[in-house]
Amino acid sequence: MTCMPSTDAQAAAPGNAPGDTPRSIAFLSKSIAMDFLLPAYQAQFPGSRLLLGAELQALLDAGQHSDIEVAVCWHPPAAQLAQLTRDAGLQLVQSIAAGIDHIDTQALHASTPVCRIVDSTMGYGMTAFVSWAVIHRQRHMDRYVAHAAQRQWCEEPIVAPSQHRVGIAGLGTLGQGCAKALLAMGYQVRGWSRSAKQGLPAGLEGLQTFHGQAQKAEFLSGCDTLVCLLPLTDETQGFLDLALMRQLPRGAHLVNVGRGAHLVEADLLTALAEGRIGAATLDTFNAEPLPANHPFWQDPRILVTPHIATRTDPRVIARQTAHNFSRIRAGQAAEVAVDLGRGY
Repeated sequence: MTCMPSTDAQAAAPGNAPGDTPRSIAFLSKSIAMDFLLPAYQAQFPGSRLLLGAELQALLDAGQHSDIEVAVCWHPPAAQLAQLTRDAGLQLVQSIAAGIDHIDTQALHASTPVCRIVDSTMGYGMTAFVSWAVIHRQRHMDRYVAHAAQRQWCEEPIVAPSQHRVGIAGLGTLGQGCAKALLAMGYQVRGWSRSAKQGLPAGLEGLQTFHGQAQKAEFLSGCDTLVCLLPLTDETQGFLDLALMRQLPRGAHLVNVGRGAHLVEADLLTALAEGRIGAATLDTFNAEPLPANHPFWQDPRILVTPHIATRTDPRVIARQTAHNFSRIRAGQAAEVAVDLGRGY
């Protein structure tokens, strides 16, 4: 069972009713430090004990964790999550992201509610990042940075946005926001989704849409820049493989702001060596932080950013956790956001 707040207004409701405060909240991650969330959770749950790191592990080792009722997660260690679930005290697993693909749901009881974040403001950050990534390469800003470092006054070829075709794989809320911004700047924009999109909002009148496997090759053939914003599922894992890259125009720019597992990393290196891909801007990776000896660091055609394309305000995460926990404590049915099997 997966749940989310029905509206931003509900999620933002201040304060918690009596009995809605978890006794203890655990913060679980094997990839990032979760202490950046603590001030927001301290303000939202002043009566709760907040546990993470060595203190949390010590309680788990001693079996003194029966009062942990909420687990706040980003790539949580499966063993910790399974231990919390096994002892039946856990009432809510809260992802801090818009997806739950980073959570090993096999470690959970089927009845444990798993909630994702629904944040309308995330779109602004993603739109800004994707717009920057497209412009950075399309206007040769990487070269201008290099010229400036050498004190060289050099003009690179100027190509109008109307002559550059941007393809967006994934036409959810984030993909539509990016498409709208790029259209407004004069780019040719096309979008691909696994099923047909109906009733696109205002501002997307110029968007060319494609869907399904039958139209994927046609979509890819017209992408000077390809942006991946797909959800990660069994179906989309490895979506960005060599076969796909060979269907793009020669020298295309690849932008991955979806999930690291969308990209077959060895295939990107092959496509770069072939000249099929001319540049890549990557914000997500299979291993995070990206190891210092990873070949992506060494290729000047690859720009690595540390999973910062967009972030949800910790206060929003804390408020939505409070809303989700309050519903569960009140015995209300979870509002299903996604199918756990689909992962989004």
